Amino acid sequence: MRIIQDAEVAGKKVIFRVGFDVSVENGHAKETFKISTVKKTLDYLMDKGAKVALMTWLGRPGGKKDLKFSLGQIKGDIENILGYKIRFVPDCVGGEVNNAMDNLAPGEVALLENVRFYGEEGDEKGEGYGDDFARKLTEGFDILVSDAFSQSHRNQASIAGMPKFISSCAGFLMQKEISEMEKIKNNFARPAVAIIGGAKIETKLPVIKFFEEKYDYVLVGGKIANEALDRNIKFSEKVILPVDFIDDRLDVGPKTIDKFTEIIKSAKTIVWNGPTGKFEEEKYAVSTNAVLKAVLTSGAYTVVGGGETLEVLEKNNALDKISFVSTGGGAMLEYLGGGKMPGVECLKSHNT
Repeated sequence: MRIIQDAEVAGKKVIFRVGFDVSVENGHAKETFKISTVKKTLDYLMDKGAKVALMTWLGRPGGKKDLKFSLGQIKGDIENILGYKIRFVPDCVGGEVNNAMDNLAPGEVALLENVRFYGEEGDEKGEGYGDDFARKLTEGFDILVSDAFSQSHRNQASIAGMPKFISSCAGFLMQKEISEMEKIKNNFARPAVAIIGGAKIETKLPVIKFFEEKYDYVLVGGKIANEALDRNIKFSEKVILPVDFIDDRLDVGPKTIDKFTEIIKSAKTIVWNGPTGKFEEEKYAVSTNAVLKAVLTSGAYTVVGGGETLEVLEKNNALDKISFVSTGGGAMLEYLGGGKMPGVECLKSHNT
């Protein structure tokens, strides 16, 4: 993989592919973490005198220009978080982009409009993107730098397509994400414990199976635990499913919490993705809060990922108490479960 440290970026026009798919409420970003994580790469580019355009998608506008998914509404938040004057460009392709890049003031960064406003970007399942659109996205630029790990499991034009047409490299965040994923896959201390919660058993099953083979324990909570029990999915004794619940299984019960916390406290490595109950309601956040407390007091090397899990950390001011917080939820699961990562693979090829 080509990395930014080895790329010639000084004075170049750079597409900086980021993953700013954040929750938006009343025109403001509800979460700041994903935005703040790219600052190291952006500072590096700006210090080198590069002209930088931020490119990302936001939400699921379905290939139509829907202003409730416009990146323009969070321009001020991005300015405050990253510390640069932002020039919003109401398109992500064509003359407006080229004109904005030619007229960027020193210290100013361009923010391109949501690339998912174009159907040619491909759908959310990563199907049907157009190479012609990918090529157009790169016109007028010299190099692509990617820190979009959180979106790199999607086979879309701005993720996997652009590197076919422009020299590309991984930014500091992308490098760190991959390094941490490899560490928890292959170079971890025991006892090693994975905590997998949330919903969608189909997306979580491959990663449960991965950790079942490699780790000492896999603690399963949330809606996926209910689905696993209802479907009578068979696991080895290393996979710990809930033995009790409260209120129609909206949270796991005290016996399960005791078992989970006992295992967590002895861990040397912990990977956590997904809450263990319906944490949005305080009444059903008991197990998730207990897991967080056990994780923080364990002293283990801890990697956490997933949007809902990040919400738990942010709500409890615990982001800086975790060894590594991944920007990827689905991307983290795909990487660890052996799924396809088009946004990572493309940085290993197509480079000039």
